[in-house]
Amino acid sequence: MILDDLDRKILRALSLDAGQPASQLGRKFGLSQPAMWRRIKRLEDIGVITGRALLLDAQKVGFGVTVFLGIKLATKGRVSLEDFERAVGAIPEVQTVEHVLGLYDFRLRVVARDLADFERVLRRRVMTLPGVGNVEANVLLSEERRPGPI
Repeated sequence: MILDDLDRKILRALSLDAGQPASQLGRKFGLSQPAMWRRIKRLEDIGVITGRALLLDAQKVGFGVTVFLGIKLATKGRVSLEDFERAVGAIPEVQTVEHVLGLYDFRLRVVARDLADFERVLRRRVMTLPGVGNVEANVLLSEERRPGPI
């Protein structure tokens, strides 16, 4: 899978605004709309572009607190990992679940309306997950989104 400089420029532009039409991108990079569409389609077909996401402002939709949780499982083993992953996937406030190597086994991004709501999610949902041992919480103060290294 070889990406040329134009592919990388297209990916950079789409990572900043995935909603740009092929005609607009084509004008930007000196290609016709059909030629740009074919390039984007090829990037999708070879698996470089795996989807497009809508980013919401969590605060504007009522979720003013974001917390990163580091979770160390009390027990190790294939069954407990799968049970934990299945159960955590059912919690709507959990935006991302990352299985990581290091001090913790999992890193979760959790949104809540406020700190009281987060405490409810932590006590009633997260701490009751199968295999949960140690939990560390880090409250997000600010965030800057950047496109990936394309």
